[in-house]
Amino acid sequence: MRVMIWCDMEGVAGIEVWEQVMGGSPLYEEGRRLFTGEVSAAVRGAKAGGATEIIVVDCHGAGGGWSFKSLIPERLESGAEYVFGYPWARYIEPLEAGCDAALFVGAHAMAGTADGVLCHTVSSEAWYNATINGTLVGESGILAAICGCWDVPGIFVAGDEATCREVQALLGQQVVAASVKKGLGRFAARTLNHADACALIEQRVAEALGNRAEWPAPWKPGPPVTFQVELATPDRANAFIGRTGVEIVGSRTVVSRGDNFWQAWDQFWYRT
Repeated sequence: MRVMIWCDMEGVAGIEVWEQVMGGSPLYEEGRRLFTGEVSAAVRGAKAGGATEIIVVDCHGAGGGWSFKSLIPERLESGAEYVFGYPWARYIEPLEAGCDAALFVGAHAMAGTADGVLCHTVSSEAWYNATINGTLVGESGILAAICGCWDVPGIFVAGDEATCREVQALLGQQVVAASVKKGLGRFAARTLNHADACALIEQRVAEALGNRAEWPAPWKPGPPVTFQVELATPDRANAFIGRTGVEIVGSRTVVSRGDNFWQAWDQFWYRT
């Protein structure tokens, strides 16, 4: 059984402020240790649940040379492979090769979620709302839609209560959730301690993978797919001028259309 684990930092227990997730900040090293511990717990759970191949993708853009390299290599659980330094939501080789399930660890809620700790969608500065075929989505929804293009279901989420609620509402109540903290606003939380959060994640990942009959269906928005992003300011739309399949609508709304979500996403989101 091949499993992909997409992991981020903001949903990790004990993380409540940007300084814990920004590369170079004095608190960043603390955040990295907490992040690495939860991801390692998910890997242990995946092995216990029957996974024979585990690919972990560091999805956290910490800034500068730290982006997508926040996991601490020497502290990571053995028995998995780890993807570092790859642009966010672009690594699809395991999906193309055939993958059984996707797991989201350290996930955070979409922009505008009142009880979402460090909530945002892709960029806390550049994006307001994102929708797929009119459905409001956060980062977990975008990743789930990418996985769905290869018929891979999202079956597990770990993060705060708001994120777990968001993912289950989108993908189905069959998604196994590990809520490791409760948001008391955007920059405060009531949180499990690190060891308890890791134990919960390990246990529930194993339960999720071991109960395949209860997995939700892959999320496959029907064709044609429209991906729309409301940007924070009009100048940010300039980056999308001239992209095939992408249209700037109004002063700060960008729309990408495709036969499936990957086509819409691929022409919208890339790095040169």
